[in-house]
Amino acid sequence: MGLSKTERKLRIRRRIRKVSFGTEARPRLSVFRSNKEIYAQLIDDNKGVTLAAASSRDKDVEAKGTKSEVATNVGKAIAEKALKLGVETVSFDRGGNLYHGRVKSLAEGAREAGLKF
Repeated sequence: MGLSKTERKLRIRRRIRKVSFGTEARPRLSVFRSNKEIYAQLIDDNKGVTLAAASSRDKDVEAKGTKSEVATNVGKAIAEKALKLGVETVSFDRGGNLYHGRVKSLAEGAREAGLKF
């Protein structure tokens, strides 16, 4: 018998976190995906501080359409907040999720709005 879904995701998350580290100049763009919502935050791991955050629950993010369309809007929102802080490049942390579907839509939305990773 293999690993459960959550154990597998935790293993992948740990593997990603070994490589992905956020600094003030190049913060980590962390993605959390629940069944209904999607969240993204810019994290400075040196200080242990969240620099900016955006989610599908925010009032300024348009939460109409499919989940993938909403994820694209969240990506654009986090990119705008990052650019206001003077951050252009980030380290992408998909949080144990596959780079597919909503996580991919969020990443593409952030790239469209001007983030580099």
